[in-house]
Amino acid sequence: MYTYDKKYDVIVIGAGHAGCEAALAAARMGCTTLILTMNIDNIAMMSCNPAIGGLAKGHLVCEIDALGGEMARCIDRTGIQFRILNKVKGPAVQASRAQADKLLYRIDMKSVLERQDRLYIKQAIVDSILTDNGRVKGVATDTGIIYISNSVIVTTGTFLNGLIHIGLSNFPAGRAGEFPSTKLSDSLKDIGFRLGRLKTGTTPRLDGRTIDFSVMDIHEGDDPPIPFSYSTERITQGQIPCYLTYTNEKTHRVIRENLNRSPLYSGAIKGVGPRYCPSIEDKVVRFYDKERHQIFLEPEGRNTHEFYANGLSTSLPIDIQIKFLRTIRGLEEVEIMKPGYAIEYDFVPPTQIFPTLETKPVKRLFLAGQINGTSGYEEAAAQGLMAGINAALMIRGKEPLILDRSNAYIGVLIDDLVTKGTEEPYRMFTSRAEYRLLLRQDNTDMRLREKGFKIGLVSKDEYERFLDKRNRIKMEIERLTNISIRPSRITNDKLLEIGTEEIKTPTSLANLLRRPNIKYKDIEAIDGNGNAIDERIGKQVEIEIKYHGYIKRQLAQVEKFKKWEQEKMPQSIDYDHIPGLSLEVREKLNTVRPISFGQASRISGMTPSALSIIMIYIEKIRRTKRARDEKA
Repeated sequence: MYTYDKKYDVIVIGAGHAGCEAALAAARMGCTTLILTMNIDNIAMMSCNPAIGGLAKGHLVCEIDALGGEMARCIDRTGIQFRILNKVKGPAVQASRAQADKLLYRIDMKSVLERQDRLYIKQAIVDSILTDNGRVKGVATDTGIIYISNSVIVTTGTFLNGLIHIGLSNFPAGRAGEFPSTKLSDSLKDIGFRLGRLKTGTTPRLDGRTIDFSVMDIHEGDDPPIPFSYSTERITQGQIPCYLTYTNEKTHRVIRENLNRSPLYSGAIKGVGPRYCPSIEDKVVRFYDKERHQIFLEPEGRNTHEFYANGLSTSLPIDIQIKFLRTIRGLEEVEIMKPGYAIEYDFVPPTQIFPTLETKPVKRLFLAGQINGTSGYEEAAAQGLMAGINAALMIRGKEPLILDRSNAYIGVLIDDLVTKGTEEPYRMFTSRAEYRLLLRQDNTDMRLREKGFKIGLVSKDEYERFLDKRNRIKMEIERLTNISIRPSRITNDKLLEIGTEEIKTPTSLANLLRRPNIKYKDIEAIDGNGNAIDERIGKQVEIEIKYHGYIKRQLAQVEKFKKWEQEKMPQSIDYDHIPGLSLEVREKLNTVRPISFGQASRISGMTPSALSIIMIYIEKIRRTKRARDEKA
């Protein structure tokens, strides 16, 4: 073995979406960082769908951006279609989604990594994690090189003992065309981790030259496109459409007749698959009463004919994939460029990590991404960012950054993982957040920009622009609250034209804006002296005024929540010695090791009586300690 002559502050294993954010965060916060990847040319590869964002996932991307991460800026530079989802619904569930030019996205992200100061990139396969007295000290590669570091972040995606299934054939791979990591799983077991097995899948990639788009519904992007990042002024590149078609009874019959050749139904796959992104086989079996399923055909880039068949994840044999695809309208002559497949891989059940993403068995070792049981680029990137931040803060001797459930979807994501664990690939939904109206996509900078600035990931210029925006929002809300308009024929004609009732007494502009069918742009038309402000600022002003009562109630709930979160639980407590707790509760408390009463209350199976017993026990310890201190 050869020990490399340079010592690093942080080593990141893997250069997927989690690894890129982790490495950039650590390097930008002043740490000498090494990222090790099996293939440098596949940095930030989109293994599955060529898109960023979506419902709840778009919230995560904007939170990453508000904290100073890179994903939002990268998709703004390389996106080929931008859309706001759920436009007709409330602001809490509206989210951005963008199709990516898959090749340009990874080239762009690779370029960002290569230009980053203090960040070094090397191609290598990591075989083992090295520890000393319960603390990480570096990694060893398959070529016999040891790299020494103060901390290590593992972001291995689906590569840990990855096994691809196509029909009843299977072969080891991290993803199609790439080697798996076979020895790192054993290393994790050797240093004290319990591993599990999960499964995910992807769809066939189709040759666009063999698709009849004329018989499909066309889906264009928004005009103008709205950027993800607060640093992006506008999207300047042109957009490309997507297309919608459907499966039918013929499709379903072909699939049902060949389930005996599916690894999902033959027992070949042991890992648990994603509940909320089922394969087409699962859909046909579980939703047998549905006559059709949506299929979105998404371009993989500007300069390719390759299309992603969103909604057709499958692991059926290739001949059956061709057969059922050709029953779908517009795909009668289609050719497959890459077959769909399922992949099984090892993961670390996430109750073995702290909310900082540092592991419990090994100090200064962090896990992020699919290794923690999540699915999706956005969930991975969010974890990678937080792992990189907390590794850097630990090295600098600073307090960790832990986002709670009341101020970020990232907080919801990590708290769910470390408190409840997961037995299937975890996907973020807006329904997982208790405070959805506070955790909107439009206000992520209001919630998190200051935190990003304080830890050093948001520049002074960006922060000053944010302060200016925050001040303008505040001033505009005050202006609309303080200015009243009197009833007049001109004013009432404008109100009737908008589709709302006339006013009979002086009414503030804020009260007008609270009417359900009045938008901020309508107020600008009514108020001749209105401020011309940015559309995104106007949207926040409108939401803050229109939903003021609901927001106020949620803020009151957050105050109660924070009392529980601020009540810390001693990490030295021995739950086996607390009388009155059931064996189940003791086991779960010893596994999770909650850092607060709030986190303890969210453990599955925790009861109010058990929490009361713990509180009494801890208070008794505190009284004993106070008495001892007073006596001394």
